[in-house]
Order: sequence, then C-alpha cells, then structure tokens
Amino acid sequence: MVLKRKNWSLILLSVMLCSLFVLSACQSEADSEEKKDAAEFNEEGLPIVDDQVTLEFVSPKAPLAPNYNEMEIIQTLEDMTNVHIEWNNIPEDGYEEKKNLMLASGDLPDAFYGANLTDLDIVKYGSNGTLIPLEDLIEEHAPNIQKLFERRPELKSMVTAPDGHIYTLPRAEEAGLGAVPNFTSINKAWLDELGLEMPKTLEEYKDVLVAFKEQDPNGNGEQDELPISFMYNFWTGNFGDMFAAFGVPDNTEHRIVRDGEVLFTAVQPEFKEAIDYYHGWVEEGLIDKESFTQDVSQYFAKGKGERYGSYIWWETAEVVGPELRDDYVLLPPLEGPNGDILVGRANNSDYSRGAFAITSENKNPALTMRWVDQLYDTKMSAQINWGPIGTIFEEKGDQLVLKEQPDDVIMGELRQKVAPNGPIAILKEDFENTVEMEPRAKQRLEDLNEIYAPYLADENYPMIFFTPEELDELNRLEVDIKEFVNQKKATWLMKGGVNDEWDQYVDQLKAMGLDRMMEIYQDGLDRFNENQ
Repeated sequence: MVLKRKNWSLILLSVMLCSLFVLSACQSEADSEEKKDAAEFNEEGLPIVDDQVTLEFVSPKAPLAPNYNEMEIIQTLEDMTNVHIEWNNIPEDGYEEKKNLMLASGDLPDAFYGANLTDLDIVKYGSNGTLIPLEDLIEEHAPNIQKLFERRPELKSMVTAPDGHIYTLPRAEEAGLGAVPNFTSINKAWLDELGLEMPKTLEEYKDVLVAFKEQDPNGNGEQDELPISFMYNFWTGNFGDMFAAFGVPDNTEHRIVRDGEVLFTAVQPEFKEAIDYYHGWVEEGLIDKESFTQDVSQYFAKGKGERYGSYIWWETAEVVGPELRDDYVLLPPLEGPNGDILVGRANNSDYSRGAFAITSENKNPALTMRWVDQLYDTKMSAQINWGPIGTIFEEKGDQLVLKEQPDDVIMGELRQKVAPNGPIAILKEDFENTVEMEPRAKQRLEDLNEIYAPYLADENYPMIFFTPEELDELNRLEVDIKEFVNQKKATWLMKGGVNDEWDQYVDQLKAMGLDRMMEIYQDGLDRFNENQ
C-alpha cells in the first residue's frame, strides 16, 4: 500500500514537472535578457567594485573546512575584487536536503557555489527561472570562461541544457584519475611478519585475510585485526571493484558499458555469483561488518588504530596516517575463480557541470559573473582547488610549484582546511606548463598506469545531458531501483540468501521499471555515440 501511494505521488510529481517545463519556457526566454545590476561595477580590471558589495552564497563544505571567509584564498579574492561573500556553508551530509528545500521554496541565495546541482535540478530550476541563463553574462563579462570554452568546446556543450541555455558553470580537472577511484591497499608489513607472499588470485587473497584474522599480526595479543574494510557504495572505498574478479565489476550506479551496450550489473549472473562468494567472507569474519554502516571518520580512525589488513580508498595516508603509510602497498588485480583479471572503469569524468549557478534573487548577476570568472584563471583555479600560494604553492617564474610540507602533514586534511574547491578549470596542458601536480596525485596516476591500466575495462558510461522528459522518468525510476538493489545487496552479503531470492528479486526490478530505465540510458548512449 505504501509503495502504491508512493507511485501515485511520483506520477503526480511527473505531471507537475512536465507542466512546469512547458509553462516556464516562455518565462525562461524572457529572463535570458540581461538586466542591469543594482550596484555599479567596473566592466574591466580589478577591483570589480569601488564601493564594497556583499553577495550571499550557499555552498557545501568538507568536514574539516572552516567557514570560507576564514580561508586565506577567499580573503585574497575579497581584497582583489572588493566583493564580500556572505557564506552559508552547509556540512556535506546535510547539504543535499537543504539545497533541495531552498530551490523548492524559493528561499534563495544570490548563488550556489560548488553547487552539486543534479541534471534534474538544472533543467527543472533553469526552465522555471529559479536559476538564470548565463550565456549572455559569460559573453559580456567572463573572458576567462570564454577562453576555457575556446580551449575545450566540449565543456561548453556539456553545460548547455537541452533548451539551449547555460544555467550552471563547469568544473574541470584533467588529471586523468577518475577511472579508478577504488585502490585496494594491503598491509605488506603484516605479510612479511607472517611470512606470506603477495596474493595473485582471489583464493590466495582469502588465505591471507584468514591469516590476518587469526595470527595477531599487529602483535597486541588481541584478535582485533580487520582483514578487509571498505565504505559501502561510497564514491571511493567501494567494494564493487572486487566483483570484477567474477567478470562484471560493480559500481555505485550499477551501470557499465560493454561493446556499446549498457548493462545493469545488479541483474547479471556474475553479480549473484560474487555476492554468494563474498557472503562466505562475512561469515568467516574476514569483512569488517561496519563497512556497511560506517562514516569516513570511523573508517579512518580504525585505520590509524593499526587494525587494517587491507582497505579500499584512493590514498593511503588519509586512512592509516603518516606513521603507518609505509606499511601498505597496493594489491594488484586478482585472478578470479573463472580466470578473470579485470579492473572496473568508473563512470566518473574529469569534467562536471552544476558547479556554480546564479539565482533569480541575485540583484547583481553581471557583477557576480565577473567575480566567478576570476576563479577560472589557471593559477587562481589551482589555489581554489588545493590551497593558496605560500601555504601549498610557491611561484617560480610562470609556474606554481608545490611547497614542501612537514612529514606529519596529511595533504587531504590540509586541503580541506585551506581550499574551498568549487568552479575551476585546470586542463592537461596546465598541469604540464603552469601547475605542478601534487605528489599524491602524481603517485596515484603512476600507480593507475602501472598496476591497473593493463586490466582496465575499455568503456564507461559518459556524461550525457538527457531531455527533461527522460530526466524526469529516470529520476522517478532510478531512486527506488537503486535503493532496492543496495538494500538487497547489503542484506545478501551480510546474511546470505541470494540464490533463494534471486528470481523474485529480478522480477521485482522489472516490475519497478528496470527495462525502461535501461532503455533510456541506452538511447542516451546511442545518441552520444552518433554525435562523436
């Protein structure tokens, strides 16, 4: 009964959205005409205004980040521009809900910064006028963004909505690291302590995990070792790549591409086989059961407590700290029971849209565009992304080189404290000519190329801007389908039962609209490929 009520609510929402798209189209066209700002500003050069102006921005913030006005780089921007930003920094955990409430209620800031706006947000709130079109503002007031679009025309295409307007600005970091966000590390010190070889197959890895559990390699006299831990369905630290040993790597979307065909991983026979196998690891106490519920701080605390035999993340020092990082090395891709050696390719991109948006409440949209355009200068982008000159970087000629840090500094934590992140662009040639890549990123790229790339899946699902109707339908279908899959996957891994319930589970997914959802994704991919 609850599901029926939910479905009727979703249908009603769908009808309302479709009506909204149509009724608001004319409004959006009218709003595309630029209006004069309330405050006087300088058309070129700095400062942007002679008399200080205050804008209100809403932004998510990382757990260790202070209010952005306490960050040196934001203070530098204020000195440069004479524009003060009143930051409403919302912790990441609660940002999505509060952002949605603001957009739906009309209680809006002047802009959303580091906005994480979804495609549905962009289309829905762009078409109804909540987010204003930016293309004319870019043309008249944003030389850095224009230059970026000239260097990467695909970025302009990526942020152009199906109605032809640009409602959000992009973020680009062409480091080439998005394909593999889940690196598995193993405690080499424990391997050596127990006289074990680096495993090459899944079964050899299991034997190592059993030894970690039973032979007290941390030497404290307690069986408190956690053979493997991870972050369930998190963007990094996800266990899905372990499914690759069965021939079909899983990811947080449960969506991969093979020879141009879009597959839903969670209905493939290999997915069932993997869950049945790894449930055995849970029963034997090899998998940390808190992997399914823990947050990042809990995950990191156990790592620094010398308890992990292996773990999944994208950087060692963040998890286990500088004192233990040399104990760990990367686990190579393992041969599965059917002879597969495979690494999944995430659906991540070096680009994203939805990084910055100006709302209809903003009385100074041109001035705001001039402010955000400063962030797309390459050196400023680097400081916004990693931290300021003097703290993270030093200037040597035309280049920003990394400043040496004390041994006890964990760069991931320092970055949260000194860099607001957000709308930036650092392209591949910028890394070559202007901005030195940070050591952990260089190391990650080197590891990716040497260890994972030879086994990396060929295809992933690209970033596609769907039509409003498709977005609405995907949003209706995918939320419930992913929630259902993730709940069943966790339950089966923890308690077993996948073989008994599989057929009923697949039937339930089909009843929930899985085939239609995958048809939309396939149509989108076919359109994308035809336009290449």
